Amino acid sequence: MPLTADDVDRFEASRPRLEAIAYRLLGSAAEAEDAVQETFLRWQAADVDRIEVHEAWLTKVLTNLCLNQLTSARARRETYVGRWLPEPLLAGDPMLGPADTAEQRESVSYAVLTLMERLSPNERAVYVLREAFDYPHREIAEILDLTEAASQQIFHRAKKHVADGKARTEIDAAAARRIVEEFLAAATSGRTEPLVRLLTEDAISIGDGGGKIPARAKAFEGAVAVAKFLRGLFKPAEAKRTLLGGPPEVYAWTANGDPAVVAVVDGRVVGIMCLEVTAEGITAFRNQINPDKLERATAQWALADHGEPLFDGF
Repeated sequence: MPLTADDVDRFEASRPRLEAIAYRLLGSAAEAEDAVQETFLRWQAADVDRIEVHEAWLTKVLTNLCLNQLTSARARRETYVGRWLPEPLLAGDPMLGPADTAEQRESVSYAVLTLMERLSPNERAVYVLREAFDYPHREIAEILDLTEAASQQIFHRAKKHVADGKARTEIDAAAARRIVEEFLAAATSGRTEPLVRLLTEDAISIGDGGGKIPARAKAFEGAVAVAKFLRGLFKPAEAKRTLLGGPPEVYAWTANGDPAVVAVVDGRVVGIMCLEVTAEGITAFRNQINPDKLERATAQWALADHGEPLFDGF
């Protein structure tokens, strides 16, 4: 039977939640949108009147589509050029989903999305549904065709794998801006020492260029090595302007709830540097410069009141 207007409205009411689940599971906004659209097609083909709990049905269909996608994504990432990082989402993007609790905010942080790559598809699904959306284990078990006890065990195992021994510091927008301002002042000073003072001893820097923009596959490790790399990164050079299509303007922003540096050329986001901050200092820089993973950020940036850049000295 064709969908009624009420059936379509019911799906559209669920779309934001479905997109937020899919993004956390896949680490890609584009793939999340595709999974939600495929869920709608399944909804369209179903006998909706016989579905008792619509949200549960939609979540089950979406989650299983994402599990299939994760399995094939692992194979694709084996041939990915350089390091693979998730697609960052800028503040205000509705796909970030709920952010009412510390667990919800943590589950969509860029650091945790990256760490979730360690998990098996089932571990990732259980972790996201429980930690970010507070599904009871009974419902998770039904969605994934598990026992309730198995869901609980998988969740505890997933949490252990995601934890990396560092206590991430929760930061509001004002504090995030101050951190980025301080970082940019040090990075553009032309000296290594101010940067080293901001970093933890075991700081790392990782970049994802997707083979389209040069990015070193091996991470920079240690405060001094990272500081030297960052000092060079923010040093003006004609080659950088040519590579990026013009001189970038650099802004302080937040991405996935974390402090971020956003580089923009003529309204196009060309790079997002996500900072992971602990009480000891900045412990990681995860730099997304693959243009394919910045298209949504560019669209979101066009809607933002971003003010004046902090730095445009390239």
